[in-house]
Amino acid sequence: MGARILVVEDDEPLRLMLEHDLRKEGFTVEGLSRGDEAEARLAKIVPDVLVLDWSLSGISGIDLCRRLRTLPETISLPIVLLTDIADTDERIAGLAAGADDCLVKPFSTMEFVVRVKNLLRRLNPAVLGHMIKVGDLTLDRSSHRVHRQKREVRLGPTEFKLLEFLMRSPGKVYSRSELRASLWGDDATVDERAVDVHIGRLRKGIGFGKADKLIRTVRGAGYSLSDY
Repeated sequence: MGARILVVEDDEPLRLMLEHDLRKEGFTVEGLSRGDEAEARLAKIVPDVLVLDWSLSGISGIDLCRRLRTLPETISLPIVLLTDIADTDERIAGLAAGADDCLVKPFSTMEFVVRVKNLLRRLNPAVLGHMIKVGDLTLDRSSHRVHRQKREVRLGPTEFKLLEFLMRSPGKVYSRSELRASLWGDDATVDERAVDVHIGRLRKGIGFGKADKLIRTVRGAGYSLSDY
């Protein structure tokens, strides 16, 4: 699972093309067509980059951008705005609203992918690398392996995704609903208690079968990976 990118664009052919090109680069991509849908999704889980069309139904991209910059969870979320108007004032307005970059349609999808990568490299470089290291834990995305204290940790695919998600922000407390969304999206058939099951398996895996305090249970809040 690479960096998570949410693309909100009501032009379906364009959205599907952007999703396709981002997935080719190894990103995990989700697409939506309405601003209000995006706002509801962002309340559950925050991606690594948000690609936002300026004019959307429900709530416009520019207004959503302004709202996101007032919330602590999304104040530093990298945002790319897409606009149809090739006007300097329009671009300045987008940047003033809190966007980190602004692209005018039509644009080269190759340039778009490069801009997304540059944004991640500047604001969140950890998500571009193959290796994530927290304390004595090392996760390698390319080989899909985890090591702790030089010993290999055997994990199932769901536990691997869960650990990668937690390792991106050590010390941050995630609710069960946030963790469920990171693993299964909006699948309503998955109960939040499934998160507890996979947390238990993950704890056994990284603890080599023994009790381990690396993953904390925060009563009434959720779970957190120790930031050492």
